[in-house]
Amino acid sequence: MSQGVIAVIPARYASSRLPGKPLLEIAGEPMVVRVWRQARASGADRVVVATDDARIRDAVEAAGGEVLMTRADHPSGTDRLAEVADALGLGDEAILVNVQGDEPLLPPALIDQVAQRLADDDTAAMATLAEPIHDVETLFNPNVVKVVRDLSGAALYFSRAPLPWDREAWDRESRPERLSSDAWLRHIGLYAYRARFLRDYRDWRPTPLEQLEQLEQLRALQHGRRILVALSREPHPAGVDTAEDLARVRALVAGQGGQA
Repeated sequence: MSQGVIAVIPARYASSRLPGKPLLEIAGEPMVVRVWRQARASGADRVVVATDDARIRDAVEAAGGEVLMTRADHPSGTDRLAEVADALGLGDEAILVNVQGDEPLLPPALIDQVAQRLADDDTAAMATLAEPIHDVETLFNPNVVKVVRDLSGAALYFSRAPLPWDREAWDRESRPERLSSDAWLRHIGLYAYRARFLRDYRDWRPTPLEQLEQLEQLRALQHGRRILVALSREPHPAGVDTAEDLARVRALVAGQGGQA
């Protein structure tokens, strides 16, 4: 693992579907603390929770975690990481990994994988992960972000739409239940960035495609930056967006004796 890797967990208290989501308990621990523990099990040199809420700060510090208080008006998690890079005085080559605060089952190895992928290619602005989609229901779900890559493994586009479109095989009356190849990829929202890129990103206004799709990584693509997309080495469990997701994760963790 390259040196100078900081895992950052942006955590906001507000959530339209699950208010106070970072503090919802899973096996007796706040969700954000479980995410912090997963990140601590990675090879990252440092793990920081970035929040604008004192309740989240107190919960993480009570577990022994490091917290950085950040502004409340950031439009995206990437913007929040730019503030973290400056507040920590990081050099331009430091790598920050954006770990979503609602993924308490995230395998620590994926943090290492995405950081190493970026460290291995100094021509890229960002690195992220993806995994194959095999069922059509997932492909057509707008809550599942799809990514299309070029032959070098860099992103061509991210979308909530079912991309790429199989013109010969599909129409509205006839769609297969299963997909026959790995051409369709689900984006995993785990990002690695160099600090110098975050400082550029912070100064860009949200772009039209970013606003249309509500996908912050499109801001980087529209500014011509290269995003590497590696295939995940381990299955990526779904995060917690709804009350049903929370119940599923609680049941899974309970079945493992409280261990993620």
